[in-house]
Amino acid sequence: MTLAEVDASAWAELEGAAADPQSAFRYLNLCSVDAGGRPQARMVVLRRVDVARRLLEIHTDVRSPKWQEIAANPLVTILGYGPQPKVQLRLQGSAGLHGPASECATEAWSLLPRSTRSTYMGGPPGEDIGERPASEGSIADADGQAFFGVLIFRAETLDWFQLRHADNRRAVFAYDHLGALAASRWINP
Repeated sequence: MTLAEVDASAWAELEGAAADPQSAFRYLNLCSVDAGGRPQARMVVLRRVDVARRLLEIHTDVRSPKWQEIAANPLVTILGYGPQPKVQLRLQGSAGLHGPASECATEAWSLLPRSTRSTYMGGPPGEDIGERPASEGSIADADGQAFFGVLIFRAETLDWFQLRHADNRRAVFAYDHLGALAASRWINP
């Protein structure tokens, strides 16, 4: 594959993963830095991809530590691994946060099924709940929407790595602020 084909296939994998819950790239590791300077990593669900602009959409609770970390430092890394192609994708860039009152979050919320909306109801992520209540269906949708936020990640670089029986391959790609490919090269794995 050429560098252009590698770049196109990586983004096609991500775009397909946003629509396919069975895709390995549907669940990605989002890495940020906390207030103490410690790296933090957690799994997130890829919801939408804009290939032309190199954007990934992720939904989150605005009360979560990751929201606070990214508000303080928007530089993040996203890491994914697909066992079928044996490909690792490491994207670095910045994340923009869109809170509950934003047009972006309102639109995304309107597209969510009720089962997904229910994940934003209840207490803040990480809060001690003791025993889980028998019924959690008493909280209205609007309460969950008040905690729903959208994280839009803009890729600045992509580090593509493929494991092979012999001759592992690795390439790096850089994108400009509009998402256009600015540079690419093969590097030693």
